[in-house]
Amino acid sequence: MIDVSVKDLTKFFVIGENLLDGLTFQVQEGERVAILGRNGCGKTTLFRILTGELDYDSGEVYVNPDKRLGLISQIPRFPAGYTVEEVLRSAFVPLLRLRRRMERLEGEMAAGATKEQLREYDSLGERFSSGGGYDMDVETDKVCNGLGIPPEQREQEFDSLSGGERTRVNLARLLLEKTDILLLDEPTNHLDLKSVEWLEDYLLTYKGTVLVISHDRYFLDRVAQRVVEIADGHGEYYSGNYTFYMEEKQARFNLQLKQYEQEQAKLKQLGYTVERMKGWGINNRTLYRRAMSIQHRMERIEKTKRPQKEKTMRASFAQRDFYGDVVFQMKNVSKSFGDRTLFSGVDLRVEGGERIALLGDNGAGKTTFLNCLLGREPCQGKIQFGPTVKWGYLPQIIHFSHPERSLYDTMLYEKNCTPQQARDRLGAFLFQGEDVFKAVGNLSGGEQSRLRLCMLMDEKINLLILDEPTNHLDIASREWVEAAIEEFEGTLLFVSHDRYFIEKFAERIWLLEDGTLKDFPYGYEKYRAVQERESMAKPAEGPRKPKKDHPKGGAKEAEKQVRRLEREIEAQEAQIRDLDGQIQAASADYQALTGLLAEKEQAEQVLSGLMEQWEAAAEALDG
Repeated sequence: MIDVSVKDLTKFFVIGENLLDGLTFQVQEGERVAILGRNGCGKTTLFRILTGELDYDSGEVYVNPDKRLGLISQIPRFPAGYTVEEVLRSAFVPLLRLRRRMERLEGEMAAGATKEQLREYDSLGERFSSGGGYDMDVETDKVCNGLGIPPEQREQEFDSLSGGERTRVNLARLLLEKTDILLLDEPTNHLDLKSVEWLEDYLLTYKGTVLVISHDRYFLDRVAQRVVEIADGHGEYYSGNYTFYMEEKQARFNLQLKQYEQEQAKLKQLGYTVERMKGWGINNRTLYRRAMSIQHRMERIEKTKRPQKEKTMRASFAQRDFYGDVVFQMKNVSKSFGDRTLFSGVDLRVEGGERIALLGDNGAGKTTFLNCLLGREPCQGKIQFGPTVKWGYLPQIIHFSHPERSLYDTMLYEKNCTPQQARDRLGAFLFQGEDVFKAVGNLSGGEQSRLRLCMLMDEKINLLILDEPTNHLDIASREWVEAAIEEFEGTLLFVSHDRYFIEKFAERIWLLEDGTLKDFPYGYEKYRAVQERESMAKPAEGPRKPKKDHPKGGAKEAEKQVRRLEREIEAQEAQIRDLDGQIQAASADYQALTGLLAEKEQAEQVLSGLMEQWEAAAEALDG
């Protein structure tokens, strides 16, 4: 069954310049498809067209009308004063309506119930149970834990959150809504490594259809089954993940280049033959006619277009020689904000040429750590740099002192270069033509990062410090930054959630966690293996038993609680029966069977806890 279909889709914002120009593709039910392309190629525009938010100029767009569609980049407006918990609960509006009606019926039936009331109550109970009403709290906690939304944040007002926090809460809400078609526009932005890994695992078991725009190559490798690349308004299709796409794209380029070269060689040979035969045919009409016949044949040959490599930035870091062994040392360094300690007792020594990744959850204090190192933030302890060290720093949030200045003027004033040097340096970073006269404050996040890198690369440094250097950059720009860093021979310290980037460069890992900084003297692959071994070695924590609820408010409340627990017990028993059926069906699949048996064990422990609650409530009712 087709969930999404686009045929000959055209969309333009400027007449004569089509952003999407005959785009065609289909997505089958349950597929996970990555939409790739350079920034500005029309990926987000495509998503807005699919949701109906944006009209298109021609073509056909089909989205299965029987499926619910959700777009993560759209954050709905909520009433003033709405808490994060209320935003999350909005995912369960139909179920909450059912529960309120059931509670009203319970009150009405307390003095005696009619057949009609009992029939309606049973019907509502079945709908509430089948819709997952008894699992709302468990599902909400699971999604919030996975995406790193702490309990205290759930009590905050939604409007008080940062843009990144709101995006994360909205993603949680969307996942809880159980939409059938997910459109994810940069879903890993604002997520730390643990949250990204949780989202990957969630999507791998998600039964619906997923279209995702992302520049996270590691994420795309794990999640995507197919790739649609948008280039010059058209679509190129690849039946595999990101690694397959890269290999296949290069193979197609090589094949098209070979065809073009063979064709040009053939045309050149035929052209030479035609010219010779024309010369010989001055006095020979037969030879002349044959020459003209060959020329017409040449004109009818379908010409292969010469394949073009995408424009890439061309620059490298200016470097300063480093003399000595130690780049910097930290002794007993600590940093606190009030009662909260970000890190304490940090003792580190960094030598020339090391490449270090600083990892940790969002809010752990990674950026603060870099600011302390560079003297931008006061801290306790001692930090000492080598005498010949000169550092360059690319912050996560880019600020320009004069946002009204153009790129060209910014280079002239801040880098003290000649007009030609400013043009040349900007051109190396793909700022060309009229682009150089844009105001710096009007640039996108990715363009601002690119301009700051352009300015940073001209400085002679031997210690390069980067805070989320690949944020806001498309894949082509990330690859260029990586190529420039590969040529840098100095010491590198960086913060990143881009696992592809970390795996490529980190030779040493610093993990900032729970107020301590742990030093791992090896790369990311070994670090991950060690972390996994340690987590498997820890005793597995079983599900917590539900707390016994003691009814309040007298016999009426106690009776309501007993009935509620009986319904939850019935739903849990039904879940266990369903698992028994799945276990029987998967008897030949060892991997599936192992997971199902573990799930059944957990479900039985939850049932046991519910039974304990029911016994306590029944005793209170009898007493």
